[in-house]
Amino acid sequence: MSDSQSVSVEIFGQRYPIRSALDAEYVSRLASFVDGKIRAAGESAPSGDPVRLAVLAALNIADELFRQIESSRAKDGNVAERAEELERLLDRVLIAD
Repeated sequence: MSDSQSVSVEIFGQRYPIRSALDAEYVSRLASFVDGKIRAAGESAPSGDPVRLAVLAALNIADELFRQIESSRAKDGNVAERAEELERLLDRVLIAD
């Protein structure tokens, strides 16, 4: 990576040096988000096994991502439908003149 820097983050009590070209504050926010998801998984499944909690957190994050993608696709579809309807209306108006 060009212009990469190392950012030290803490996730579930472990320090990780992350080398990235991304803004350090952004990387810290990502780490904080992941830490929160792992801790939330620990509250719902208090097995204490960090790998299990990390997998549960990853599944949770993937679920959120997939739902957001589907929501975005649905909105894009609605916008496309409305644009097509507007195009048909304009065509009718222009043809009528």
